[in-house]
Amino acid sequence: MGDGMTGMHHHGGEQLGPFSLSSALTWSPDWVFLIASLAALALYGAGVVRLRRRGDGWPIGRSVGWLAGVGGVVLVTCTGLNDYGMVLFSAHMMQHMVLSMLVPILLLLGAPITLALRALRPTGKGRPRGPRELLVALLHSRYVRVISHPAFTIPLFIASLYGLYFTPLFDNLMQYRLGHIAMMVHFVAAGLLFFWPIMGIDPGPHRPGHVMRILELFMGMPFHAFFGVAVMMAGHELVTSFTPAGAPPGTDLLADQKLAGGITWAFGEIPTAIVLIALVFQWMKSEERQARRRDRAEERSGDAELNAYNDYLASLDRRDRRPAATAPGTD
Repeated sequence: MGDGMTGMHHHGGEQLGPFSLSSALTWSPDWVFLIASLAALALYGAGVVRLRRRGDGWPIGRSVGWLAGVGGVVLVTCTGLNDYGMVLFSAHMMQHMVLSMLVPILLLLGAPITLALRALRPTGKGRPRGPRELLVALLHSRYVRVISHPAFTIPLFIASLYGLYFTPLFDNLMQYRLGHIAMMVHFVAAGLLFFWPIMGIDPGPHRPGHVMRILELFMGMPFHAFFGVAVMMAGHELVTSFTPAGAPPGTDLLADQKLAGGITWAFGEIPTAIVLIALVFQWMKSEERQARRRDRAEERSGDAELNAYNDYLASLDRRDRRPAATAPGTD
């Protein structure tokens, strides 16, 4: 626990000044997320180093994606923004958006499953299953097939918004430090599950085609935008966790809630744009690969046709020669 309750209980009434960029970016580590982030970087780095030592490459863009994703977690959980997130709806919503819609995309661009499958050594025949075998078994399990299916991920993604703020769930979770941590972890997990089949870099049970992926992306987004509008339009406070006593002096909580809705509504465009760009690139690459494959196949079949034609000519030649040899004897 350490400091017990963070946020409103931890800071008391007057300690948080007005919410600004500089106050949001002060260093204020939440040790759970800091340690988890450092572990995520260390494990990923170890995987890349093992591949390099073996002489295998690993695209630098993937490492950058992973680094940016983990950086996003640190940015919203280990700074003043996390403290404000306990007392201001708008600050909490910034955390929610980054953790559920930006961090997962960046982490998935890092292709961690692919890295793990390449870096972990398979155990020998007859030996007990090692981490790699367990990961493969998990990827093929019915459990993962269910939780990564769009029929599960899209409702989960939507429920993470509506179910949290339009029910007493949020207020109940916010009372406990563990509840707050669980909520933040859930945002990242729900985002990862939602974008995993859509990004499609890592292997998984569901590999829809590119058009399906774009449809899946756009199935979730209107609900997201509508939620933002609903929060902006609400004439009363939706949650009770944010109180005048906890908020910076002179905060209009209803205006702050409207701002939270605006942030949600506007933020939906950012991940949509990133995902679409990534999908178009993947699509182009896969088309190129298929074209190359077709060319190779044509080269091979072209040679085969040529060989067959040469054989045919040779056989004609043989047939022509035979009558020619017997001709003088018939005279």
